[in-house]
Amino acid sequence: MAETVLTVKGLQKAIGGKPIIHDITFDVYAGEVFGFLGPNGAGKTTTIRMLVGLAKADGGDVHIGGISLQEQFPEAIAQVGCIVENPELYKFLTGRENLEQFARMSGGISRQRIEEIVRFVDLERAIDDKVKTYSLGMRQRLGIAQALLHRPKILILDEPTNGLDPAGIRELRQFIRRLAEEEGLAVFISSHLLSEIEMMCDRVAIISQGKVISVGVVKELMEQFADQVEWTIPLDHMEQAVSVLGEMEAVTEVWQSGEERLKTRMDVEQVSMVNQILVSKGIPVTGIATKTVTLEDLFLTLTGGGNGLETEHAGTRTK
Repeated sequence: MAETVLTVKGLQKAIGGKPIIHDITFDVYAGEVFGFLGPNGAGKTTTIRMLVGLAKADGGDVHIGGISLQEQFPEAIAQVGCIVENPELYKFLTGRENLEQFARMSGGISRQRIEEIVRFVDLERAIDDKVKTYSLGMRQRLGIAQALLHRPKILILDEPTNGLDPAGIRELRQFIRRLAEEEGLAVFISSHLLSEIEMMCDRVAIISQGKVISVGVVKELMEQFADQVEWTIPLDHMEQAVSVLGEMEAVTEVWQSGEERLKTRMDVEQVSMVNQILVSKGIPVTGIATKTVTLEDLFLTLTGGGNGLETEHAGTRTK
């Protein structure tokens, strides 16, 4: 078992007497990229601010490297590197001067460590240029460099891909994977971008309206919703098709997903057999498509839909 670097248990927060964070609980392990996924306003940044001591929790516990954040704050927070919202940098200093300034504030950081981290984030060619000339991606890497100077056990990043172009997002994703796989660092990333979490993270906690509604391995969570098949059937045969499919042992769930479309959750190897039964019952099937389930599908299902999801699942029959 990998070391548990971050333990969050029963975290709560109220603002103006109104609860906005409700009993959030999860663990983050060394060497993994952990996603904290939710829409804007779900409570991601508020939670992160409590994890790093920028906001006081009203209840619950946070332990970093086994040390209580509430009881031994300096010792616990010393194991954290973080960027909340945007990296705060001195734009009229060079990249190197920024790192030297942060090193002085942290204490005990050698010039050798600065050079090592510059190479690691691939800023050698630009490190002596003023930060105001840096692209957003370069500023993000410099921010991560300063967060890693003191060799933390966990790196916390709040919406790190915001504003980056596709090339910058891909570069950052590869860099974060390298941090986890080669350095054994725990990386905690909050995001509202489902595709990025899906490609970048090992495990994910899904948060909605201040509550964590699911925590698990990304692939395992998605497998819960795998094996969907979409059937195109004329509208005047739709009711009969729903009834016939709902009675089949091979089909675990059926719902109307469009005017002439039905979706089933089933073993795709049974598609041919199910199609034969539908046709034998006089139900014309004009199209069949298997669906690759994405993290977006999982997120919408777990959070109760939105943006038309209720319409898509109208008429669901589950056995």
